Amino acid sequence: MISTEVLFAFGLTVFAGLATGIGSAIAFFIKTPTPRFLSVALGFSGGVMIYVSLIEIMTKARDSLSQVYGETGGAWAAVAGFFGGMIVIALIDRFIPASINPHEIHCDETMGTMSCDDHKEAHKKKSLLRMGTLTALAIGIHNFPEGLATFLAALENPTMGIAIAVAIAIHNIPEGISVSVPIYYATGSRRKAFGLSFLSGLAEPVGVIIGYSILRPFMNDAVFGVLFASVAGIMVFISLDELLPTAREYGSGHLVIYGVMSGMAVMAASLLLFL
Repeated sequence: MISTEVLFAFGLTVFAGLATGIGSAIAFFIKTPTPRFLSVALGFSGGVMIYVSLIEIMTKARDSLSQVYGETGGAWAAVAGFFGGMIVIALIDRFIPASINPHEIHCDETMGTMSCDDHKEAHKKKSLLRMGTLTALAIGIHNFPEGLATFLAALENPTMGIAIAVAIAIHNIPEGISVSVPIYYATGSRRKAFGLSFLSGLAEPVGVIIGYSILRPFMNDAVFGVLFASVAGIMVFISLDELLPTAREYGSGHLVIYGVMSGMAVMAASLLLFL
């Protein structure tokens, strides 16, 4: 029989993970997203992902790895994991065939009835859809160990578990936005935007189920730290390679920077509230 403590810890994890749905619900309140809005929103998303990766996730990774390898060894291991994550996502992107890679624009003025401009617009939408999907994947990977961490913390100390769950829930709201906005703009479907963003949040309770039933005997500070550092690298790469360049395409550089600053400020405030 499952104990009350386990059910309480699992409930906190579900609450934190599903907070992405609050962010993704923004798609339901946008009737016609303008390029200016998209530019700021994507900049905001990039700011969220860069800040949370470098300030929060890397700090957690380094702390965990330092417990195993010492201060210096832990720092080196965290950096190796960070760039390892970048290399993995870069290789995935590199080996996608050019014919289906939305980073590559293929158009010819003589192609059927579709003009080169039409192809470029289609390329932008395809790129946004892919970007939103990759963002959901990165956030899902990030939420997987995060959910397990929340669960274990709540089992050990329910008060600390509540504080961590609330902090993570606040973090997950802008993360939900970072998935829903590009997908909605690319597809025009509120259902798809909400659904994929919502699913990325489900990674937290899924992480608990898998971790508690299978991985718990093997989970240690080293594995946790390397995984977190790698996810940080993946999120930063996606931000620099896709989120921010796409944001720049849809608006002026100042709009993008304002969005980045706003995203970083929101994440910074959520961290400071729970020091």
